[in-house]
Amino acid sequence: MSGQQVHQTARILIIALWIAATRTSSALNTGAPADDLQQYQQRGATVTAITPIFNQLVEFTVPPHFKGVFQKLIRDFYIQESVLDGETVDQWSQMITLTGKQGTAADPQASPRALLVNIAGGLQRACPSSFAILELGPKKIDGYDGFAGIASCGSVGTGDAAHSETAMILAVKGSADFYTIQWAQRGTASDHPLAPDSATWVNRFKQLDPIRLCALIAGEAAPYPSCVGRSGR
Repeated sequence: MSGQQVHQTARILIIALWIAATRTSSALNTGAPADDLQQYQQRGATVTAITPIFNQLVEFTVPPHFKGVFQKLIRDFYIQESVLDGETVDQWSQMITLTGKQGTAADPQASPRALLVNIAGGLQRACPSSFAILELGPKKIDGYDGFAGIASCGSVGTGDAAHSETAMILAVKGSADFYTIQWAQRGTASDHPLAPDSATWVNRFKQLDPIRLCALIAGEAAPYPSCVGRSGR
């Protein structure tokens, strides 16, 4: 395939396959070889990932140069992590994390904002003196209630390992489960709270669009044409 055949509006579909509950971890499986996907991304192609998580399919756009490196299913909790080319699950500068928590949407006390605040609270405990949060507010994600915000630590870790960490967090209440997409970035450590650059992070949020939650249809297998073929958000 020539460079002209793959252009910036092209969409290459990858399917993150469900992992068995008996497995503790797995490299991300896709519907196309990882090397081919990286070549498409390097040519400017847009990559769409669809992951079946509990009761729904979660679809979002994978930004260029990100690759899946880890996923894990622990009973009612699913996590998937992607990092930039050349980085690992332990050594990374940016990471995109997708999670799902089964059955929690039935809790009348649960809300996307409450989930976001809970996640941010974990970050705050790691850096109580340099923590900052900026709530971006409610968002409708494919008709479902969501809430977005930016949380940051000026400094986590000690010695040479000390660094800052900022994350854009989107929490969504699905039909039966809660989902999050988080885009985190590490940087130089600071003793003081960082002022989140909302414009930069909102732009990154747009790079993940379209974000969709699709129904699981009995008998339908990857590449999930009922979800792929949908238009709009």
